[in-house]
Amino acid sequence: MFDVAVSCLVLTAVLAYLNHRYVRLPTTIGVMSIAILLSFVLIGLDKMGVAFLREYEESLVTSIDFSGVLLQGMLSLLLFAGALHIDLSELNAYKWQIGVLAVFGTVVSTALVGLALWAFLPVLGMALPLAFCILFGALISPTDPIAVLGILKSAGAPKSLEIVIAGESLFNDGIGVVLFSLLLTVVASGEPPTAAHAAHLLLREAGGGIVFGLVLGYVTYRMLKSIDNYRVEVLITLAAVMGGYALASRLHVSGPLAMVVTGLFIGNHGRALAMSDTTRLHLDMFWELLDDILNSVLFVLIGLEVLLISFAPGTLLAMVAVLFITSTARLLSVGVPVGLLEGAFRLPSGSWKVLTWAGLRGGISVALALSLPPGPEREVLLALTYAVVVFTVLGQGLSIRAVVRRSLPRSVLSDPS
Repeated sequence: MFDVAVSCLVLTAVLAYLNHRYVRLPTTIGVMSIAILLSFVLIGLDKMGVAFLREYEESLVTSIDFSGVLLQGMLSLLLFAGALHIDLSELNAYKWQIGVLAVFGTVVSTALVGLALWAFLPVLGMALPLAFCILFGALISPTDPIAVLGILKSAGAPKSLEIVIAGESLFNDGIGVVLFSLLLTVVASGEPPTAAHAAHLLLREAGGGIVFGLVLGYVTYRMLKSIDNYRVEVLITLAAVMGGYALASRLHVSGPLAMVVTGLFIGNHGRALAMSDTTRLHLDMFWELLDDILNSVLFVLIGLEVLLISFAPGTLLAMVAVLFITSTARLLSVGVPVGLLEGAFRLPSGSWKVLTWAGLRGGISVALALSLPPGPEREVLLALTYAVVVFTVLGQGLSIRAVVRRSLPRSVLSDPS
């Protein structure tokens, strides 16, 4: 495991250097692009008879339990770090808007994607059971703000839009994982749950995760408040995140939602009342750096995973179709409600276009796809997941700045030039 970790960190550092020195794309987008290009180069060399490089990369990728590493390790740190820097007063001003998009948007997107995929795949001779199609809808609906938030800032997007996008992404990760877990239970058992059982599971996972996050945040806050030593306080937050996430899984409550709530609690109540200026400075520096490093490693791993994808002709056609399906589902579940209720959402005119196009997918979708039970259904859904993630990160991520500039009134842009 140490050798694997060293290989990943060295490769990530080299790709980050190449991106910063020559490519100059946003870090996460840049390192993923170079990793994908590297994978295709090694595939080409393999076809030409130079196989040892591809064999080494494949051995590296297959030795990493991507789903376990992300869902049981990195995700807790990334969600806490993301929530830590969100101003709760700003989030509270848009709480119902974020709630509607995170809950209603994720559920509707899950249903739309699943039903559309179930209806379309038989046309290509790749019919899948409805339960697996809905599972795909649940794993592909959560969005990843990491690659887009920095671009939104550089494009001069209004703060209100940034808050809604960040808040939606933080909470729809938890909602998506809860839905996925419920549906995976259905697939494993072969029998649909009763309405009462489904409601109980959702209440335990989602409600329990929120309550556990509040308790964990309060206990951590009391510990931080009782001392003034930034080294110990940074260590306490790290232990709270990793230990709390592990405990949440033992209690069968939503770890992602618990980490978001804990991060909001510590980032607001704890930052204001339990930390000295020195502690705030070091805590922010630690979590920002950890967040950047983990995201860089995560997107490099996504780029390397291309070696595990089957590119059969029928699969390639299904990939193209699923891009249209997921984009349309995002438009109908998020863009249309915001567009019709623009005044109620209190967002600038044209925000529905930005919210639709900013629905990037990331590592959590790949991790959930990899956690599916082995079988032909898993291989198909993994390929479709990869297509959506790569297209949204590269295609939408690189063009979101132009969408912001063309969709929003110049008067609301902080940098209208």
